[in-house]
Amino acid sequence: MEAPRLAHAMSSPTSPCEEVIKNLSLEAIQLCDRDGNKSQDSGIAEMEELPVPHNIKISNITCDSFKISWDMDSKSKDRITHYFIDLNKKENKNSNKFKHKDVPTKLVAKAVPLPMTVRGHWFLSPRTEYTVAVQTASKQVDGDYVVSEWSEIIEFCTADYSKVHLTQLLEKAEVIAGRMLKLSVFYRNQHKEYFDYMREHHGNAMQPSVKDNSGSHGSPISGKLEGIFFSCNTEFNTGKPPQDSPYGRYRYEIAAEKLFNPNTNLYFGDFYCMYTAYHYVILVIAPVGSPGDEFCKQRLPQLNIKDNKFLTCDEEDGVMVYHHAQDVILEVIYTDPVDLSLGTVAEITGHQLMSLSTANAKKDPSCKTCNISVGR
Repeated sequence: MEAPRLAHAMSSPTSPCEEVIKNLSLEAIQLCDRDGNKSQDSGIAEMEELPVPHNIKISNITCDSFKISWDMDSKSKDRITHYFIDLNKKENKNSNKFKHKDVPTKLVAKAVPLPMTVRGHWFLSPRTEYTVAVQTASKQVDGDYVVSEWSEIIEFCTADYSKVHLTQLLEKAEVIAGRMLKLSVFYRNQHKEYFDYMREHHGNAMQPSVKDNSGSHGSPISGKLEGIFFSCNTEFNTGKPPQDSPYGRYRYEIAAEKLFNPNTNLYFGDFYCMYTAYHYVILVIAPVGSPGDEFCKQRLPQLNIKDNKFLTCDEEDGVMVYHHAQDVILEVIYTDPVDLSLGTVAEITGHQLMSLSTANAKKDPSCKTCNISVGR
């Protein structure tokens, strides 16, 4: 790929350009818009003989790349030296980082064989809808381009993080996890009305619900995985759960072995922060062979329940012993319903600290500790 080199316009009977414009920067120039209408100050001349791309196909979509191909008429095809590609986020397709919002071209690519891979040039974001359109162009000896009309506009959506990307996040999280502390219970804070509702309408069992969009934008569990959130962090001095909570004054506690044991699998789901000094790690506990287990097996890195940096379950002298990482806040998602009779519900004595809530929390995209080198 080469950077755009835009010089003066070529006048022609079919071009609306009224004068030659020289030495224009990309920030100052106004190009053709994607509907084929030309700016009065266009720095690119039109050559109608160049074929217009059609039947555009997008394939091999990842969280930060895609392949693009199209069909072209054979007429003047040998004159094509470059492709101009316009990419915009669908929800904001009329704006960009340049001074003039009608500057659409973000990339000038040499005319390589199709399909062509587009990777990282716009810092593509995962699971984001984009629009794309293409022009063919011919570079002249004086450095100018002549171009075709814009193609039709195609829409597509980038993918979630793959296991490879999540493994990169996992490795970053392992660096700061810290030493392991013992735990004995998982707990879930909610309002009294929540527990009353589960007793009355769901046979005394808490039901899985779809995970919100908190955390990394590319996390494959957001908006898709169904589960019940639990906490397991303990206070350093007491070894017990903290008395404060952002989620409600009533707490359900359940013995760790009821949810986490050799009959469950453990997966790494996410690593993020919310413009704060402390970081969150999302883990998923799924009963072996359950729908949640099958979902995670295809998308998430699996952890050894006896040997990992975040949450372990091992047997010592015939008793199950549990440990959690000290220096990250663990959010544990259990993928099956949980009967309230397996634990206890009681009111907490501490404060309800709403500022600690992670509901739909946005990840800090500038944090070097918990971001990886793909689209945010």
